[in-house]
Amino acid sequence: MSLHTSSDAKGRSKRGGYLARLTAISTLGGLLFGYDTGVISGALLYMNDSLNMNAVEEATVVSALLFPGAAVGALLGGRLADWLGRRSTLLICALLFLVGAIACALAPTVGVMVMARVLLGLGVGAAAVTCPLYLAEMAPSHLRGRMVTINELMIVTGQMLAFAMNALLDALIQDTEVWRTMLGIASVPALALLAGMLMLPESPRWYAIRNRLSDSRRILDLSRTPEEAEKEFNEIVASAGTAQKERGHVWRDLKANPWMRKLLWIGIGLATVQQATGINTVNYYAPTILERSGLGVSASLVATIGVGVTSVLTTILGIWLLGFVGRRKMLIIGFSGVAGSQALLAIVFLLPQSDFVSYTILAAMMLFVAFVQCFIGTCVWLLLSEIFPMAIRGFAMGIAVFILWTVNAAISFAFPIVNSTLGSTGTFTLFVAVNLVSLGFVWKFVPETKGRSLEELEADFRAHNEVPVRATA
Repeated sequence: MSLHTSSDAKGRSKRGGYLARLTAISTLGGLLFGYDTGVISGALLYMNDSLNMNAVEEATVVSALLFPGAAVGALLGGRLADWLGRRSTLLICALLFLVGAIACALAPTVGVMVMARVLLGLGVGAAAVTCPLYLAEMAPSHLRGRMVTINELMIVTGQMLAFAMNALLDALIQDTEVWRTMLGIASVPALALLAGMLMLPESPRWYAIRNRLSDSRRILDLSRTPEEAEKEFNEIVASAGTAQKERGHVWRDLKANPWMRKLLWIGIGLATVQQATGINTVNYYAPTILERSGLGVSASLVATIGVGVTSVLTTILGIWLLGFVGRRKMLIIGFSGVAGSQALLAIVFLLPQSDFVSYTILAAMMLFVAFVQCFIGTCVWLLLSEIFPMAIRGFAMGIAVFILWTVNAAISFAFPIVNSTLGSTGTFTLFVAVNLVSLGFVWKFVPETKGRSLEELEADFRAHNEVPVRATA
């Protein structure tokens, strides 16, 4: 082997190791996002008795993390990411996760629990905006899809970890206060995120828009070859020059540029249809649904681990597929599969109650989750991190994720009420109709982004003054 070849191999290894560390650390925000949204499903079974909650208080405790918590956190996170930087915003998220987890574990009353869940939600919402932005801006274009969707993998891993931890603690701790431990464990990865982000750099694109071009080039050199860094740096400088003129004039730019407005509406639509799948009815209420179908509390908690495992495995499959399949095709397959699996779920709920039916319901839930996580969850977060131009990226991402969490909260709050009114069959039939509408939205409006740099996408949209739906590399 020549000296030159050996040097190239070492350089690739060093760059690969750097990107792996960056991805592992920054996506701890996604892990916490998943754990804090998933853990409540098991904690509720004990918290109800411990805090003497009624149905409205139960719904409030679940939804407080989502709205106002995560919804407001998304709005603030987008603005903070533009103002303070992506890295600094993730450090703030880590502090919110840490304080919120401890406050939830120690909460003496429902009121304190709601406030602690709102605090956690601020961290969840801000991290949901900032993690994908940071990864998209740090990644080379050919690795962007894989790196950004690792955050989605960490989210579902966090949810699976929450389901598994709930079942384990239920078996080990025979105490009605076990829910405090379930909630408090989230403080451990919060500390790891805080320590890890102190060692990572800021985004080169954030440096560029602040006219810190030497810092931008230095960060690019850490993960690109000199030739790749030079090419991408020149693209970033050109894009940043335009963005600097537009920065601080978001509403003016949206008014003057129809293509920016359309991208914002597409982002809002993507956020809405992702949550309108009804995925979080399973994440938040699966143990409750299974318990009411005839399983005991402990059996329901253990069975829910299957939902978490399905989420993780199908998310890994989705990340792999993104290397070969376009974003639009993934979403079209996903929404078609979700509508079909929810129709199956609606039919199963008509069967007479038995253990067999309970496990058939679980299997139908797992099929539903598989289509969402493999084809929709991975794609929506990736598209939201890709489609917005640099000048409004943080702001637009914040608006889209604000809508995402608002819809999430509304569905999560309404699900028990609608389910009691329409029954499970009626409720999931309603979801089928909603997801068919979502399929039509994707077909008509969502652009293809695979295979191009963020700057190339922006230049294409700007040059045509429109958003071509079937844009290709």
